[in-house]
Amino acid sequence: MKRFVCIFLAFIMAFTFIACNKNVENAEKTANEKTSSDISNDGKEQETLKSDGKTLVVFYSATGNTKAAAERIADVLKADIFEIEPRQPYSSEDLDWNNENSRVNIEHEDETKRDVALEKTTPQNWEQYETVYIGYPIWWGIAAWPVSSFVKLNNFGEKTVIPFCTSASSELGSSVELLKSQSNSGKWTDGKRFSSNVSNEEIDEWVSEIAVN
Repeated sequence: MKRFVCIFLAFIMAFTFIACNKNVENAEKTANEKTSSDISNDGKEQETLKSDGKTLVVFYSATGNTKAAAERIADVLKADIFEIEPRQPYSSEDLDWNNENSRVNIEHEDETKRDVALEKTTPQNWEQYETVYIGYPIWWGIAAWPVSSFVKLNNFGEKTVIPFCTSASSELGSSVELLKSQSNSGKWTDGKRFSSNVSNEEIDEWVSEIAVN
């Protein structure tokens, strides 16, 4: 009888020990997963700002640089995102600034050709957004013309509009003033210029400053 009791107690202790270890492993796994989700792709902790579902990031990107910046901004803000897409996309040959017969050069010389038709003119649920970030590359000191087409075709009402651009060397130039005049609505801010290879840290810092102000 005593032997049976001893075996029974030993079994209970072994079962308890295994169960405790399993709980510890599960707790550690949960903690690791949570920590991993709070770390950005570059290995640094990323601050995620509170989203109210009323912020939209709109962008046009010719070579991918503006797209990368826009996606980072939307990720930090947990905002919706909308890509401006020309009905006739720009090929690498179209974007050849050194060829005087390329599409962008022809459009630059003839302003009447800059009215670029878009695949979709207005984002879904456009009316619900209170803040709109607009990103674009700089073409000859102004925003790439597909962005002008988007601005002209939409009513910004009382929305706060925050422009940003990417460029290898050009500054914002008159891009913000021109877009503002083309919109005739919205509360436009001064805007921000990023280099073509802008870091995530620089974008995060700017977005945080905008959110605080």
